[in-house]
Amino acid sequence: MKITLYFGSFSPIHNGHLAIAHNVLREKLSDELWLVVSPQNPLKEEEMLWPEADRLAMVQLAIEGKEGIKASDYEFHLPRPSYTYQTLLRLKQDFPQHSFNVLIGGDNLQAFDHWRDHRKILDEFGLIVYPRPGYENEELANHPNVTLLNAPLLDISSTEIRERLSKGLSLVPLVPQKVADYIHTKNFS
Repeated sequence: MKITLYFGSFSPIHNGHLAIAHNVLREKLSDELWLVVSPQNPLKEEEMLWPEADRLAMVQLAIEGKEGIKASDYEFHLPRPSYTYQTLLRLKQDFPQHSFNVLIGGDNLQAFDHWRDHRKILDEFGLIVYPRPGYENEELANHPNVTLLNAPLLDISSTEIRERLSKGLSLVPLVPQKVADYIHTKNFS
C-alpha cells in the first residue's frame, strides 16, 4: 500500500489539514494518509504545544468516520527530537509491505533544504506538496520525486485558532465541532 505521511504538531488540527488530506486521497496520490502527530518540530523549538496526548485525541476525533485517514502516534515512541528521515527509515523497517512519501506545505518546501537528510527524503521517499500563498521553490518543485497537489488555497492556521480561543471567539468552522468541544472541555488557552 502507498501511504502518505502528513507530519504536524496539530496544535490543534483544523479543517485546512483535513481538506488537504482529503485532496491527497481524492487525487489518488495514496491509498492511505496518516496524520503523524509530532512531539516537537526540531526547527520550531520555541513552539508552545498542547500536550501530545491531547493533540492525538483531537486528531482522532477529527477523522472519525473518514475513510483512508488514520491518526498516528508513531513518533511518540522514537528518540527525540524526531527527524523525518529517521522516522521514515523506522517505518520502512516496521512496515516493509508499504511505501511511504511525505506531504508538506509550500512553506516547508521553501525551507526543505534546512531539514536533516532532506536529499535522502526526497530521493528515497518523495514529497507531495500543497500550495501555500507566497512560498515557492522552483528547483525542488521540479524534482521528479515531488508531486504538486491540486488543492484549494486555505488560509487557516493553528496559531489563528489559538488566538481566537484566547479571545473567546468560536472555533467552528475552523475546526470540526468535536475538536472545538474537546478544546473547550480541556480549557486550553
